[in-house]
Amino acid sequence: MKRLLIVFVVLGLSGCGGGSMDDLHAFVAETGKDMQGKIEPLPEVKVYEPFTYNAFDLPDPFKPRKLSTGGGGGMQPDLNRPREPLEAFSLETLKMVGVLSKNGSIHAVVKTPDNAIYHVKKGNYMGQNFGLITQISESEVSLRETVQDSAGDWAERSSALILQE
Repeated sequence: MKRLLIVFVVLGLSGCGGGSMDDLHAFVAETGKDMQGKIEPLPEVKVYEPFTYNAFDLPDPFKPRKLSTGGGGGMQPDLNRPREPLEAFSLETLKMVGVLSKNGSIHAVVKTPDNAIYHVKKGNYMGQNFGLITQISESEVSLRETVQDSAGDWAERSSALILQE
């Protein structure tokens, strides 16, 4: 029985080897003949040219600066006068709630955001832009505000506080 097993093993091993692999060798040779290593040449190295910074006399773009204008005309609010109580509030937060007549002059009744009531007359100031009261009528308080523009010049503008019903 051992001999029979040895014979089968020898026959099996002999069937595995000995075949011709010419077709495999031909395929590898045919496929690899066009494959050759192609390395492109390195790009040409450019000569370094140093940069010289010559803009020392130009203004620094990261520092704030004033715009140049044709001149402000010299108008400026009086910064040394004592501030009035209604100048602590912006004009948008104040409300005109009525009008009074005292000793022949007209006074407006103004309410602040903290519900305080003030009586103002022509010549008083209110609002945060140096708002001078120029006229008081039954329905509104007219003001002349002095504001500063981006160039630092002062300009006047008209505003009004309308009666709230």
